[in-house]
Amino acid sequence: MATTRAATKKSAGKKSSAKKIAAPAPGAKKTAVKQASVRKASANRATLKKASVKKSAGRSSSSGKPAALAEYRRKRDFSLTAEPEGKTLDVKHQNLAFVIQKHAASQLHFDLRLELDGVMKSWAVPKGPSMDPAVKRLAMEVEDHPMEYNRFEGTIPAGQYGGGTVMLWDRGNYTYWQRDDDPVARLREGYQKGDFKFVLNGERVKGSFVLVRTRRGESKPQWLLIKHRDEFVREGYDVVAEETTSVESGRTMDAITSGKPHVWKSNR
Repeated sequence: MATTRAATKKSAGKKSSAKKIAAPAPGAKKTAVKQASVRKASANRATLKKASVKKSAGRSSSSGKPAALAEYRRKRDFSLTAEPEGKTLDVKHQNLAFVIQKHAASQLHFDLRLELDGVMKSWAVPKGPSMDPAVKRLAMEVEDHPMEYNRFEGTIPAGQYGGGTVMLWDRGNYTYWQRDDDPVARLREGYQKGDFKFVLNGERVKGSFVLVRTRRGESKPQWLLIKHRDEFVREGYDVVAEETTSVESGRTMDAITSGKPHVWKSNR
């Protein structure tokens, strides 16, 4: 019996000792809470930093130039060309600009450029726009161009990227095709969806149009440019055949080529 009581007492002592060892040291709880708070704050900072980097990447590249124009810049050597480099985005929310440039490159075509989010969204339209809703024009989307490109009329030397004569054929403002509190947002949504509806207010081309994307592609997605029916419809009228001079200088393509225009040199 005495032996049993001694064993029980000894066992209790061991439990008490173990319990005493397992107990947290004074201040340990506060330290743990502080460390957890530091880890949480650090995680929050990391999350905010990632979000900031992601947002910044959408606006510009590591060189400080807008990432939206990366493809435009990749095709050009600005040590050789006087083309605008597009160092900054010119973002507006009213009076969005558009321009149509007649371009005698390897093949004659018309470049339709619509301002959106600080750049000129661009399409090469082989036969140019039509004011007849029955006529659907193929439009090949190309790289975004800087806003400064809207002022160019001249000759790009043969052998260079886009070599040939460029005419300012039409220009003006454009907006969403319907009245809306946020027309820029609607235009952006239409472009993303491939159902891009807008109204042009140019010197030669006016009224409601739609660009419909028919095929996606890595380099040149295909669209169709179609005139909507409105008061500006001119069935059977070929506006590109009738209007052959520059809205800027009044010159023909031959006059621009043979004159002394501003010359841009560019290579791929």
